[in-house]
Amino acid sequence: MIDVYYWGTPNGRKVTIALEEMGLEYQIFPINIAEDDQFQPDFLKISPNNKIPAIVDQNGPRGEPISVFESGTILQYLGRKTGLFYPTDEQQRVEVEQWLMWQMGGLGPMLGQNHHFNRFAKEKIPYAIDRYINETKRLYGVLDKQLIGQEYVAGEYSIADMAIFPWLCRYEWQSIDLEEFANVKAYMQRMHERPAVRKAMSIEL
Repeated sequence: MIDVYYWGTPNGRKVTIALEEMGLEYQIFPINIAEDDQFQPDFLKISPNNKIPAIVDQNGPRGEPISVFESGTILQYLGRKTGLFYPTDEQQRVEVEQWLMWQMGGLGPMLGQNHHFNRFAKEKIPYAIDRYINETKRLYGVLDKQLIGQEYVAGEYSIADMAIFPWLCRYEWQSIDLEEFANVKAYMQRMHERPAVRKAMSIEL
């Protein structure tokens, strides 16, 4: 059994997609970030950076519970645990990891800033809005080019796709016209058609 400390954000959904795809048994413990649950002492013992998601695998590598925070690390851990969607061949693994890190270091943070300034900030700052919309469009362009001639970002379906997809689902928040990114649009449709993805994305608290 894996305990998942979760809220329905793109980062949270990465992990439930992986758990569903890998067929792992899990239970969700809601962390309502709108009510500052992420700052509760018990949660900070698991996720010291006060961010969701985090997991506790009751059957860790030494047969004892292990806690893991940071969504990219959780995906890598689950991939190693199950041997699924995370290649053991070094060349293939590097291909997956570089797109996973692209999401962690670029797509997620930049789209998150887009959401903040474009949608949630009380003060509308044109410079910030333009900056993050333009960077979002650039990143969509990078992904669109990578998807030419292949169905998934690293060739075979992988944890990198699980990390990327939930962020794309909020394209309307990001001032993105999917018609400008035909390969991304087709990729999103392929992802939506996966039963495990649909199940994970439908989780409501």
